[in-house]
Amino acid sequence: MIALLWLLLAILALPFKSKCRLEAENAALRPGLRALVQQMSIDNPLWGAPRIHGELLKLGFEAAQSTVAKYMVKRWGPPSQGWRSFLRNHALDIAAMDLFVVPTIGFSLLYAFVIVRLDRRELVWINVTPDSGMDRTPAH
Repeated sequence: MIALLWLLLAILALPFKSKCRLEAENAALRPGLRALVQQMSIDNPLWGAPRIHGELLKLGFEAAQSTVAKYMVKRWGPPSQGWRSFLRNHALDIAAMDLFVVPTIGFSLLYAFVIVRLDRRELVWINVTPDSGMDRTPAH
């Protein structure tokens, strides 16, 4: 359905030959092409002006990327949060864990398991054992 709508809008926005070269270069997008840009930006909210501009070039339409950006539908609402605000908002619920091997001075191996809470950087759990537990671990 959406592909048929795009095809219809693309046919309505076919480029035309202008008698005046300056008029064609300085003219804004034709209404059909403007509607196609708006429909593409609504149907694909993650596409920016460079992507829509590239798709228009593949379809045979010539328009500047800045012109495409000008006629795209503006997004309303707050932007999504970045990594810093995500970590600040969820730091109370995040923990890091690590399982590592420590060689001793007597050339034996100790296996350590550590869990740390990230909000206060406090140790939640630490355990060290000389047994890896590989004999109890099922092989896949």
